[in-house]
Amino acid sequence: MAQGYEQRQSAVPTKRYVQYLEISDDPALLAEYRKWHSEAYHWKEIRDGIRAVGILEMEIYLTGNHLTMIVDAPADFDRQKAMNQLADQPRQAEWEAFVAKFQNCAADARSDEKWTPMERIFRLYE
Repeated sequence: MAQGYEQRQSAVPTKRYVQYLEISDDPALLAEYRKWHSEAYHWKEIRDGIRAVGILEMEIYLTGNHLTMIVDAPADFDRQKAMNQLADQPRQAEWEAFVAKFQNCAADARSDEKWTPMERIFRLYE
């Protein structure tokens, strides 16, 4: 972690979305939430659905019980259209209901209803 994280370069111009979500601060639930986002336990249909709506890269970072999600998408990406499509992807509603117990939200809440967009207030320009 102190050494940073490698980033995949995209072959197309991209834009980035940064979002925030507060989850349960129960240590057992935090550990379980981590588990379900690991390579060993993730739901393949969820990753496939994310890619199917045009998202190129997605990362979630955790500190305490605060999550930050970073999403990279093509420059012409239509977020609302993609979120509507994502809600209809295989097992997406099931996944949202499953993770709702960690996220302290309604089981029928869609991803775009849970995650709060963050405002960029600084960028180190060239």
